[in-house]
Amino acid sequence: MVLSLATPVSEIELTPGSAIRLKGVTWSRYLALLQELEEDRGTRLMYVDGTLEIRMPGQLHEVINRVLAAIILTLADSLDLAFNNLGSTTLNRPDLAKGIEPDSCFYIHNAEAGQGMAAPTNLPPDLAVEVDIANRSDSKLPIYGAMGVVEVWLYRENTLTIKALQAGDYVDADYSIAFPMVSAVQLNGWIDLRKSGTDLTVVKAVRAALKTVS
Repeated sequence: MVLSLATPVSEIELTPGSAIRLKGVTWSRYLALLQELEEDRGTRLMYVDGTLEIRMPGQLHEVINRVLAAIILTLADSLDLAFNNLGSTTLNRPDLAKGIEPDSCFYIHNAEAGQGMAAPTNLPPDLAVEVDIANRSDSKLPIYGAMGVVEVWLYRENTLTIKALQAGDYVDADYSIAFPMVSAVQLNGWIDLRKSGTDLTVVKAVRAALKTVS
């Protein structure tokens, strides 16, 4: 069923934490909408099999997303690992008819291959972050899997889970692939520090933890 809107999509205002889903959207229309919406926006888009989802993250969503990004950057820097932070860049795969904008994503193992101002078209990020506060990411994991993203950190119901891609499906993992010394338990402990502290509190805890294993 094709949904017709009286208001152009580019003029729809979403409240933080809300989302809309449109069915019957062609790939070419999806690309046109990306051009209409431009990059200086707060919304995130997902496209799969003719369905377009547009969501507006809320404040808590962004706090958790930024904390996780700070943890990843601190880990990479402390371990002297090359990295590229792609943020919520649009990942489009016309050959799969799929597109997604992660909350955050990173090149780590493929940092050198992904260096430069424009990332390779079909090189998936090594690590993606998805934060579920108001909208579930169940439909997003198959997109990441099809694109070959080997690791997703999924925050849902106050808990972060490490998802590792195995034989085309994601399974729960105890430890990170990008950072093998870091467990899901440790990540959740660092996130909890943000509840009573600042981003700096978390960064200092990450650096201190790495000193004990070096």
